[in-house]
Amino acid sequence: MKHKITLIPGDGIGPEIVAATVRIIEASGVDVEWETQILGAQALEKYGSTLPDAAIESMKRNKIALKGPIMTPIGKGFTSVNVGLRKALNLYANVRPIKALPNVPCRNPELDLVIVRENTEDLYAGLEHIVVPGVVESLKIITEKASTRIARYAFEYAKDNARKKVTAVHKANIMKLSDGLFLECFYNVAKDYPEIESDDKIIDNCCMQLVMRPEQFDILVMENLYGDIVSDLCAGLIGGLGLAPGANIGEQGAVFEAVHGSAPDIAGQGIANPTALLMSAIVMLRYIGEKDAAQNIENAMMAVFAEGTVRTKDLGGTAKTNEFARAIVDKMKPPAAGVSS
Repeated sequence: MKHKITLIPGDGIGPEIVAATVRIIEASGVDVEWETQILGAQALEKYGSTLPDAAIESMKRNKIALKGPIMTPIGKGFTSVNVGLRKALNLYANVRPIKALPNVPCRNPELDLVIVRENTEDLYAGLEHIVVPGVVESLKIITEKASTRIARYAFEYAKDNARKKVTAVHKANIMKLSDGLFLECFYNVAKDYPEIESDDKIIDNCCMQLVMRPEQFDILVMENLYGDIVSDLCAGLIGGLGLAPGANIGEQGAVFEAVHGSAPDIAGQGIANPTALLMSAIVMLRYIGEKDAAQNIENAMMAVFAEGTVRTKDLGGTAKTNEFARAIVDKMKPPAAGVSS
């Protein structure tokens, strides 16, 4: 089956890790027609918009996009392209699997959990204004619709992936109305999944427990801001954002991306680690039904990590981005007969 996928190279190291990932996908034999689009500063310069219509229309048409990191200015300049993209495509579920990799030092080598983050509201709705000089008010938006939808997504994900427990993360002891509504919706949905264990954790306690005993968690579902913070915390448990995949799922399509930044300080040097984007691509391949190719790539990647001889600089090695990609391709099984590469 031929797949048409929107490809966003991104900023900084984005084009380098995207090229490496595309090379590996094509070596797996998956038939992909890539439709390249630009976002962010490049698009602003060329089209006068960080989210040009052509890119949005491409993603809506193809339903699937693979995206490199996009730079977001801090405190000034244009607003987050990532947030804008999620709103434009209604990508309501941010999914970040967190799994320890072989031969990468971490305190919990068996760690395997999933963060499911509501992606469309909360403080990230961006509704803030100056009340009087020196006083700014930001509005936290929590709705029954979005809370119910993300809770159901988490339980459906658990059912489809043989997960046993879903934990809601909240601060309902303080924000009794907003987080209280989120928690109420979670337990209402949990009633429809009696075979899956459900519980909840207050956000501060959850963070402490993740550091002390992360193995107690399976799937964690939470509001937007908490999810942004906790998913990075969990990435730190396995070695950093360079090893964590990300998926943004909506009813009409999905965007798969590296969750780390654009690292302009090392851009163009050919030393960036493509693992996070590659792992996101593996999730993407499973999403579009290319499960054999996804497993082939994952097995090869795990074998390269297990051997430990080909490592990028961030993991203490000397391998270039392309050398790391080549090592994975060399470990892959040849595509099945009749499958083009």
